[in-house]
Amino acid sequence: MAEIIAIASDHAAFDLKSALVTWLRDEGHEVLDLGPDGPASVDYPDYGYRLADAIAAGDAARGIALCGSGIGISISVNRHPAARCALVSEVLSARLSREHNDANVIALGARLIGIEQARACVDAFLSTPFAGDRHQRRVDKLTHPRFHKDHA
Repeated sequence: MAEIIAIASDHAAFDLKSALVTWLRDEGHEVLDLGPDGPASVDYPDYGYRLADAIAAGDAARGIALCGSGIGISISVNRHPAARCALVSEVLSARLSREHNDANVIALGARLIGIEQARACVDAFLSTPFAGDRHQRRVDKLTHPRFHKDHA
């Protein structure tokens, strides 16, 4: 069964979102497009929260968050405790976000990355498994803050 990939953006990243939706579907992925539906100005937190809620609800296994820089929308996604969103701009970071951090969302900045690099980052993010082992306890500390008490 194929994973559902959720994607959301603000107005600055609408064109990148549209291009990635088309590419992902052409690659055989099921895509949950959470908006916006056009390039009119919108507030990135609304779409970041929508994406995080979709991940938390199990409507999608992974997510792609896009705004002009990727910074604002990644902050909004990470407000949800079920989301681990990594802002990436190159393939190694995209791969490590999965391998070491079990990121379930990546953020990209449309004003900072081209479509080819964005596709390469998304491909690395979707194809890299979580390594587990020693990384699992670190991810647990992100997911369950009580685990970080009294640990240096």
